Amino acid sequence: MSTQRYSVTPHPIETILTWVKSGEIAIPEIQRPFVWTATKVRNFLDSLYRGYPVGYLIAWRNPSVRLKDGTTSAGKRILIDGQQRVTALMAALLGKEVLNKDYSTVRIIIAFNPIEERFEVSNSAIRKNVAWIADISEVFSPDASISELTDLYAEKNESTDRKYISRVLERLRKIIYNHVGIIELADDLDIETVTEIFIRVNSAGVELSQADFAMSKIAVSEKYSGNMLRKAIDYFCHCSIEPEFISRIEKVDREFTNSEFFPIMRWLKDTNDDLYDPTYTDMLRVAFTSRFRRGKLKDLVALLSGRNFETKQYEEKIAELSFERLKQGIVLFMNETNFKRFIMILRSAGFVTNDLIGSRNAVNFAYIIYLLGRGEMLPPAELEQLVRRWYALSILTGRYTGDPEGAFDHDIRQIEAHGISQFINTVIESELPESFWIGMLPQSMETSSSISQYFMAYKAAQVKLGDKGFLSRDITVLDLLLNRSDVHHIYPRNYLKKQGFERGQYNQIANYVIAQSEINIAIGDKAPEKYFKELAEQCRDGIKRYGGITDIDDMRKNLRMHCIPESVLDGDIPSYEEFLEKRRKLMALKIKEWFEML
Repeated sequence: MSTQRYSVTPHPIETILTWVKSGEIAIPEIQRPFVWTATKVRNFLDSLYRGYPVGYLIAWRNPSVRLKDGTTSAGKRILIDGQQRVTALMAALLGKEVLNKDYSTVRIIIAFNPIEERFEVSNSAIRKNVAWIADISEVFSPDASISELTDLYAEKNESTDRKYISRVLERLRKIIYNHVGIIELADDLDIETVTEIFIRVNSAGVELSQADFAMSKIAVSEKYSGNMLRKAIDYFCHCSIEPEFISRIEKVDREFTNSEFFPIMRWLKDTNDDLYDPTYTDMLRVAFTSRFRRGKLKDLVALLSGRNFETKQYEEKIAELSFERLKQGIVLFMNETNFKRFIMILRSAGFVTNDLIGSRNAVNFAYIIYLLGRGEMLPPAELEQLVRRWYALSILTGRYTGDPEGAFDHDIRQIEAHGISQFINTVIESELPESFWIGMLPQSMETSSSISQYFMAYKAAQVKLGDKGFLSRDITVLDLLLNRSDVHHIYPRNYLKKQGFERGQYNQIANYVIAQSEINIAIGDKAPEKYFKELAEQCRDGIKRYGGITDIDDMRKNLRMHCIPESVLDGDIPSYEEFLEKRRKLMALKIKEWFEML
């Protein structure tokens, strides 16, 4: 018995383009920026012209849903692989405009030289050169005549062979009769299987995420205004990075400007905060998990298709309700008050710059908790504390690094069962016992990664605790992180290199401090026993060699802020390995102090 869950059928390019224009095959990406360069379009056309293989297209038919009258609808086929190729054909052969990365509509014009049988991206020089047909879409126009095109070309190029030019132009136009295989996947396949098929068939091995599938489902739903919802998601992500793009939307997309979504996100035009610039995956995760109380995006795809998890059937009512709930989640995500207050909470924990934000999924779930708490009308101060502590716990334990969807699903179900406060407090008690701070955390901090979540938490702790920069009298760590700072090696890098230490050893995070550039430069490669001795002298004679601290008590306080044993001022300089071990324990205790005040 066959277990084949797909069919493979060759179709002429002409037929495929007709299907796309009629809507029989839906291209989810058609309203999103076209990512191929014009040169790549040129190369693709050249491959078609020479008869080279150009890969399969993969279509996945939407499930047939049960309608109110008991009948079933025939689902559209979504093109999940081959979107760029088909869009390139529509742009170059049919003269259709595409959206570029700035969401501007542009023409991609490909020229053709019949004498050399060569394609090129059209430009002003080519347009002036009579040897070129400056825009091949003219050849593919329904009204075009090969005979007339040949005559016109021969008039401009008198020495050419008319028969040869006619044959070449005929060969060019026959591109649309080239066959491309369409792999059509069964409508009842789950997302994991579809993803696996995609990876195995796609020669580049690029994996489509479940968020990609969800966005495809959203985009092709005309009935529930999916394209407008998708635009809202895409535009919000783009405007988070480029706020000035709001003005462009107002000029070029009046339909969206007049929609319910645009007024909700218009506030982005006045913001330049880059602490959390969400992607469409982030928005879907937060909106879906907070509104549906589920954590796996494959379930979102099924629900948007109308999947009834109990009967295993597809029902229109479920699809309708799912689109409405997702829209509510997206609107809550984009809401100015929600977004800004959530960012404010992250900053209040010490995460003041985007390079202190290490785990995007930890941020996402923290936002989910904030939205849930707002919905349950938790007192603001209590909610802020819960969000801060949960985010800190998440990054310290790497909660969402392995299987984020599984962790999301587990956590949201536990919150549903026990409530936000009880769940968070129970997890903190079980996962951050005393042994974590004095044993596990110091061991975990044995790393050379400057983007380690532990080092980010340590810097956030210094911000929250109001620490001064290393050897600085007045400049704070916050000042340095917001402006210009150096990560200084306490035991200088070149000093350790000369002693035979490797990169992974001298770049340990327990050897890092945040310092002013001038202090870092002044210390240079000096041995720690030398410059710590000079620091002690600086407090005795008042001559400022490194920074502006001249009081011994202030100097000791500064070293404590940076988890450096004060005994170094008394000439007790430990070996490098012993120093790292001591400092990791002190850094862990500082992080603990920070966590307890969140």
